[in-house]
Amino acid sequence: MKRLIVNADDFALTAGVSRGILDAHRRGIVTSTTLMANLPLEGALLEDLKASRLGVGLHLNLTVGRPISPPEEIPSLLDAEGKFFRDPLRQAAQAKPEEVELELRAQVAVFTRLLGRKPTHLDSHHHVGRHLPVRDVVFALAEELGVPVRCQDAETRRAASERGLKNPEHFFGESGPDPYWSSERLLAQLAALPEGISEFMTHPGYFDQDLAYSRYGRQREVELGGLTDPTVREAVEARGIRLCHFGDLA
Repeated sequence: MKRLIVNADDFALTAGVSRGILDAHRRGIVTSTTLMANLPLEGALLEDLKASRLGVGLHLNLTVGRPISPPEEIPSLLDAEGKFFRDPLRQAAQAKPEEVELELRAQVAVFTRLLGRKPTHLDSHHHVGRHLPVRDVVFALAEELGVPVRCQDAETRRAASERGLKNPEHFFGESGPDPYWSSERLLAQLAALPEGISEFMTHPGYFDQDLAYSRYGRQREVELGGLTDPTVREAVEARGIRLCHFGDLA
């Protein structure tokens, strides 16, 4: 059987991104999203998220914005302005594990308060969670919560499996100078989808001035168009692909 999780990253990054994710679910094939708990979120968007049928995971974030924890308690993670360093490799290299744990636990707590339940899974912004020592903290939290994790590569999947953490068998997705999930790429990847459980990491959204700083801004509208393209939905159904989210992993 071919099962597919279509996860839209970055809920709460901007209002336009959050609206785009909701539309990609309502009108398209997105089944899952991940919330950035340290960023502000309009009450109406939170209510729409809670009322949707989306699986909602936690997008652990150590590279954008300000922390939930008191800045004086996590100095290794912050620049002179009290914001996270944007470079995930630099962040992981200088991070003190105890400070990473403090902040990520705070993000779990905020998620639980906002959604009233634990996340369906854990992944991370800019893939900071794939780098040691951050990865060990993320995996420990996933074990504690009893939830799956995203695995972008064979090494991360091996490490997760050794700890008994559930994860999809295949991962597809990227964000670069060009939009990734066009209709054409979606149709091609669906045609070549392997047996087992796959994850498509996607980044739909509506571009606005709040997103103008991002190197992956206008590309999100192309992804939104692809993910809501009726021919893409038809291809999923014609190929007998079962859409699901991380909470459905057995």
